[in-house]
Amino acid sequence: MDLSRLRQIDSWCWTPPPAAGERRGEVRLYGTRELLAAMDDKVLEQITHVARLPGLAGPAMTMPDAHWGYGFPIGGVAAFDPEHGGIISAGGVGFDISCGIRCLRTDLDLGDLMPRMRVLADRLFRDIPAGVGEEGELKLTPSELDDVLVGGARWAVDRGYGSAAELEFVEEHGRIEGAVPEHVSTLAKKRQRGEMGTLGSGNHYLEVQVVDRIYDTTVATAFGIRPGQIIVSIHCGSRGLGHQVGTDYLVSLAKAAGRLGIELPDRELACAPIQSPEGQQYIGAMNAAINCALANRQLLAHLTRQTFAREFPHATLETLFDVSHNTCKTERHVVDGGRRLLFVHRKGATRAFGPGHPALPQRYRDVGQPVIIGGSMGTGSYILCGTHESEQRAFSSASHGAGRAMSRHQALKQWHGRQLIDELAGQGILIRTRSMRGAAEEAPGAYKDVDLVAEATEQAGLARRVAFLRPQVCVKG
Repeated sequence: MDLSRLRQIDSWCWTPPPAAGERRGEVRLYGTRELLAAMDDKVLEQITHVARLPGLAGPAMTMPDAHWGYGFPIGGVAAFDPEHGGIISAGGVGFDISCGIRCLRTDLDLGDLMPRMRVLADRLFRDIPAGVGEEGELKLTPSELDDVLVGGARWAVDRGYGSAAELEFVEEHGRIEGAVPEHVSTLAKKRQRGEMGTLGSGNHYLEVQVVDRIYDTTVATAFGIRPGQIIVSIHCGSRGLGHQVGTDYLVSLAKAAGRLGIELPDRELACAPIQSPEGQQYIGAMNAAINCALANRQLLAHLTRQTFAREFPHATLETLFDVSHNTCKTERHVVDGGRRLLFVHRKGATRAFGPGHPALPQRYRDVGQPVIIGGSMGTGSYILCGTHESEQRAFSSASHGAGRAMSRHQALKQWHGRQLIDELAGQGILIRTRSMRGAAEEAPGAYKDVDLVAEATEQAGLARRVAFLRPQVCVKG
């Protein structure tokens, strides 16, 4: 990115000054000079286009891990006011609706894992369905799937997949209101029929990790995290259903924008007013897809517990937190001195409520929400906590991962899957995958430096580092 086009607001925030006569809202880009300079100019173009959409409340923003996406940049955040013509955009949510991370803390240490690590890796690879088009054992009828789309993770718990107590540590307590299965197409439902309890492909993974460093002992204690502890992170979303919802509504919302005379700066930002019939239909379908993802991660957590129990019969795996990073949520935030109900789009960005927020579990309320920045395969991940400052700076939003530094096509030119897996094994990291091509596309070097992203996230006031997790086993599609 050409930094000469930006004005520096503070050490960790930048903005492009509007051109003469340009009509748009404010734009903010969070990150270091190094991270921003490495971004494609398309990121700046996309977030500037977002700032031209109707009903924008506050600035349109990018997180330190931002990179080019469809419509919004990945790592893009923007809020819209329904009372002032605010819009809803499928391009501001993403195709993998409610993609997120379920983080499980265990009572195991690295010393417990090491003698059984290879066997555990093989068992997880066998037991967790992963890969393009891979289906699980659970096959749902159309009416059962509708129940999932309304019930979310609570539906799974009601059928014996986990306990009700852990839903306190799942975003929206495992179920978001406002889901309308009737607004989800037959094709979307057909794609999901056999995909519940499956991991998917691409950058999705199940990773067994060890707590390598603690940055904040007080918060780590509240989160139940200690050095040497084994953590499991499950990264996935709403699978084929969510992708089809996104595809379907790009068409519907584009037609609505044309009908209502909304001038789109980019056709990928197809949108409709929140209060319009098309806007309400997409919101109902999107919420159904969010519940699908929450149920999917609940099922995967259950399968993971079953696999661990075979190797570690007395181990416990508790949900530390489950949070999505491809959503649009209704939240109240202060804008221009007044608290307003806003529709906050987060695409490749994680909600990061600070201490005292009433939506947080009582256990975490004094310290803030757990925020998970997932690293690329083989590099490591971070657990952070939300801050009061993030509410003021970014509608309580933070980075969601390392963020791609190059395309999958470019990655394939530089890495070969088998060689990469052997190199990581030499570092003590076991990779299990059904696709050598997929492994090459997800090479650690294809992503930004997760350490720099986590540090910039903290320094920008978006979330505070709590612990660094080093990978030991990674299962991918």
